Amino acid sequence: MISIRCPHCHIGLKVDETKIPSNIQIFNCPKCKQPIPVSYVMKNQVEDDSETVILSLGTQDTKIGKIHVLPNDSTSEQMIQLMEGVNVVGRKSPVQKSSTSIDTRDKLMSRSHIVIEVRKVANKEEYIYYLYDNKSTNRTLYNEKYIEPGEVVTLKNNDEIQIGQTRLIFEE
Repeated sequence: MISIRCPHCHIGLKVDETKIPSNIQIFNCPKCKQPIPVSYVMKNQVEDDSETVILSLGTQDTKIGKIHVLPNDSTSEQMIQLMEGVNVVGRKSPVQKSSTSIDTRDKLMSRSHIVIEVRKVANKEEYIYYLYDNKSTNRTLYNEKYIEPGEVVTLKNNDEIQIGQTRLIFEE
């Protein structure tokens, strides 16, 4: 059994790795029904003839975009590498984890403020980046306009996102 945590509702899940189909790319959380991307990272034979399987929530590729966190009184400058799949971005907290945490004292930023979904374009070395507000208390600004509930925007290079009092720049 392996343990994973849903990036949306943060419920802990136990998965029997022997029952994971080799071609699985995504499954829905049994609690919140949101998609959880899964990628097969490695399968190693160890000394006692058992197998170790490591899964991750998404795959990392250096061609995938980044989020540049701009410094302010509450937040230091940071660079966050996005991963293929679902990236939940929010304030770092010891209690509730987001898949991509920002180290900040900005209390207007939720712990899981926004979601950036990274999808690879079929048969190309390109990615599409979708941004939406994750039902945050203080909403999200995208290029100085509020993202409406349920609205999904496609990110482009140098787009500005503001969560709480912290500004982020998307870089392809």
